[in-house]
Amino acid sequence: MSDQLTGAITLPDGTTLRGRGRREPLPPGPLPTYGLYLAPQRRLLRFRKPFWRPDWPAGWIDWPDFRTPRDNETAAAMIHHAYLLARCGQRVEVACGGGTGRTGTVLACMAILAGHPAADAVRWIRQHYRPRAVETPGQRRWISWFAVHHPDA
Repeated sequence: MSDQLTGAITLPDGTTLRGRGRREPLPPGPLPTYGLYLAPQRRLLRFRKPFWRPDWPAGWIDWPDFRTPRDNETAAAMIHHAYLLARCGQRVEVACGGGTGRTGTVLACMAILAGHPAADAVRWIRQHYRPRAVETPGQRRWISWFAVHHPDA
């Protein structure tokens, strides 16, 4: 893909992708070719209120706000898959409702996949994405779990 997503960050290995909040308007410019979205399963199953669905291929991780994924292994595999798509040049975005805690956690895991030391991943993502990314101690612990259990994913 030739055009980069508006607001994309560049991981330590040169891979680019975008993090954002789904409550924010879709940025101008090219659309993603793949999205990895983080939301509690109960929100995905609502029938009364229409739930936003992208017009591009996407994966959804069951991940409650301010928490960690409900299924660690599935989440890790989906993070790795999205990272590989971005690494191959696809326009990948990662998003949760606000774009800070869960999205920052995933981006920190992707920084680890891109070769950044796990012990410094939270600081790195706060410097390159959002200063308040990765909001809870549980999310920081999950990044450490990811690094130990999926160092090369």
